[in-house]
Amino acid sequence: MSPLGMGLLLIVGWGAFAYSSRRRWRLMMVGGPAPRFDHIGERIRLTLRYALAQMRMRRYPVAGAAHMLIFSGFVILLLRSLILWGRGFDEEFSFWIFSPDQPLGALYALLKDLFAVLVILGTLVFFYFRLIVRPARLTYNLDGLIILGIILLMMVADILYDGASMAARGRGFTAWEPAGSTMAALVGGLSDGSLEVLRHIGFWTHSALVLIFLNILPYSKHFHVLTAFPNVFMQDLTPRGRLVPIDDLEGKVEREETLGVRRLDQFSRKAMLDYYTCTECGRCSDVCPATITGKKLSPKHFIVDLRDFLYKHETALVAGSNGGATHAQGGDDEPSHRIDLVDGVIDPEVLWACTTCRACEEECPVFISFVDKIVDMRRYLVQERGEFPAELQTAFRGMESSMNPWGFPADERAKWSDGLDVPLLADKPDAEVLLWVGCAPSFDDRAKKVSRALVSLLNQAGVSFAILGTEERCTGDPARRAGNEYLFQFFARANVETLNGYQADQKTIVTSCPHCFNTLANEYGDFGGNYRVVHHTEFLAGLLRDGKLKPTKSVDARVTYHDSCYLGRYNDIYDAPRKLLESIPGLTLVEPAETRDRGMCCGAGGAQMFKEEEPGTDRVNSVRTDQLLATGAETVASACPFCMRMLTDGIAGKNREEVKQLDVAELLLQSVGEEATRGS
Repeated sequence: MSPLGMGLLLIVGWGAFAYSSRRRWRLMMVGGPAPRFDHIGERIRLTLRYALAQMRMRRYPVAGAAHMLIFSGFVILLLRSLILWGRGFDEEFSFWIFSPDQPLGALYALLKDLFAVLVILGTLVFFYFRLIVRPARLTYNLDGLIILGIILLMMVADILYDGASMAARGRGFTAWEPAGSTMAALVGGLSDGSLEVLRHIGFWTHSALVLIFLNILPYSKHFHVLTAFPNVFMQDLTPRGRLVPIDDLEGKVEREETLGVRRLDQFSRKAMLDYYTCTECGRCSDVCPATITGKKLSPKHFIVDLRDFLYKHETALVAGSNGGATHAQGGDDEPSHRIDLVDGVIDPEVLWACTTCRACEEECPVFISFVDKIVDMRRYLVQERGEFPAELQTAFRGMESSMNPWGFPADERAKWSDGLDVPLLADKPDAEVLLWVGCAPSFDDRAKKVSRALVSLLNQAGVSFAILGTEERCTGDPARRAGNEYLFQFFARANVETLNGYQADQKTIVTSCPHCFNTLANEYGDFGGNYRVVHHTEFLAGLLRDGKLKPTKSVDARVTYHDSCYLGRYNDIYDAPRKLLESIPGLTLVEPAETRDRGMCCGAGGAQMFKEEEPGTDRVNSVRTDQLLATGAETVASACPFCMRMLTDGIAGKNREEVKQLDVAELLLQSVGEEATRGS
C-alpha cells in the first residue's frame, strides 16, 4: 500500500495513545496504594471468567449477548488489524501461518468474516437501544453513538477491502470468506480502477479507525475497554462483608490526619481505576433501592460525579500528588481540587440514602465497588465534621451507654430467655455452641420470639449451647456502616477479648442476625477474632440433614422468602433457608420476581434501621413488600430481625394483616412436633 503513509499513521496514532495513557496513569497514581497482587492464580481465574468470558453480561439477555458479540469480535479481529498494518508495508503480509493458502489462514478468514458480521449485528442492537428504546438508565450523548458508528464502519470497511480485493483478482464465492465473497459479488461489475479505489478506502478506513478508536478511549466512558481487565484483576478478594478498618485511629487523631475520605486524592488507586472503568450503563442504579424509591442516590451518578471531578482537576491533582497521603483539613482558601467532596461534589443526602445492600456491586459487570467509598465518606462526616442524621445520635448514645443501639438496660439483655432455662457460657464453658443472640433478638419484642423458637429447636436437637448473657454487646455493625469507626472498633476489641477469653475459636458461634453474622465472621478477624460463625438457617439445615430435627407436622401455607442482603449478597447464603422451608410438609414455597442475588433490600441496612429514610417517592420497605405480596403468598418468611421489622411494618402499611411475617425458625418449629414447642 504505502509504507510511508502507514508508518506515519502508526507513529502518530500510537504516539498520541502513549501520551494519553501516561496522563491517565499519572492521574491514577494520585490515589493511595492498593496492593492487589496476592492470590495471583485466583485473580487470573476471575479475570478470565468475568473480563474475558464476561459472565456477568449473561444476566442481560439481549444487551449482554450483543456486548459479548462485539467484544468477541474485537478479540478475533485484533489479529486482522495487525495484519492490515503490516500490509501497509507489504501487501502480502499475513503473519506467515495466517496466509490464505494455509489451513490456519483459511480457518481464521472464516472466523474473521463471521465475527465481523456478528459485530455489525451487535452494534445495530445498541443503536436500537439508544435511538428507539432509550432506557432511562443510559447516559445519552454523542459519545456512545460515535463509538458505535466507528465500530460499525470498521467492520464494513474490512469487508469492503476483502470484497474489492477478491473481485479484482477474479476470485469466486468461497465458504471460507462468506462476507468478503458476498461483497465481491456486489462490487464485481465495477472497473478495475473503481475496485482499487474501494480497496484503498476499506483498507485505510479500517487501519485508521482502529487507532482513532484507541485514542478516543482514554477520554470517554469506553475507557473500560482497556481498564476492565485490570479492574477485575485488582478486585478485593477479602470477604465482601468486610470493610477495611482505619488503622491506628488514636495515632491519626494525634497527628491530625483525616479520618475517612475528605478529598479525592485520599481514595486509593483502585478507586481511581473504578472511576475510569465505569461504563455508565446504569445497571447499578436500576437495582439500587434508593434510586428505585426516588432518593437522590444514584450509584452511577455517584461514580460519574467523582470521575468528572477527577478529570476536571487533573493538572492540579497531578502537580500536587503525594501518593494519596492523608492531610489535616485546611482552611477556607483551599484550592478547588482540595475541597471537601461532601457538599462540594457529593450531596450528603446521597451518602445517607445508601442501605449498603450491595445490589449495585452485584450487578456491575466490571466489578466497581460503591459501598466502601460511601462508608469512607460517611466516616469523614461523622468523625471529622460531626455531621450525621439526628436519629443516629440516639443509636450512638445507646451503644455507648447501654451496649445496644436502642438504649435498653444492658442488664436486661438475657430477659428474653426467661422460662427457657438457657445456660450462660460462664456457667457452661464447655458448651459446643455459643448462641450469639444480638441486640434486636434480645430487646425487640417481635425478634425475641425468634430467639425463643431457635432455642426450642436447639433443645429439641440436643445441641450443647450457651449464651453470653450480659457479657454480650452490640457487634458495632450499625456504628461502622454509619461511619462511626471509632465506636465500632471499641465494640470489636471488647467483644473479641470476651470471646477469646472463652476460647470461642474452638466453638461454633450461631446467630440469627445476618449483620452480627457478617461482622463476627468477616470483620473481627482484623482485630484478632477468628471464629467459625454459622447463621441459624445453615445450622438448622445441618440439624435436619443429620436427622436431629424431623419436620412432621404439615404447615399448609403458601410462603415466599425474602433474602437478607447481609446473608445473600454479602455471604452467598441462599439455599439453606429455602431447604428449611422446602423440608416442611404442606408448605409451598413461591419465589418473587426479585429474588436471590437480585432480591431488593428491605431498607434497614447501612444503619437505616436507626434513622429516617431520605425523602423520595416511596419507602424502600413498602416497595419490597409489594414485590413479596405480588406472589400471592399467605406468609412472608425472613431470616433477619431487621428485615422482619421492616417487612412487618410494610405489610401493616398495606393493610394486609392477614399476611403473616415469620422467621424460618418459627415456621420450622411449627412442624417439628409438640415436644419442640414446650416452654416457647
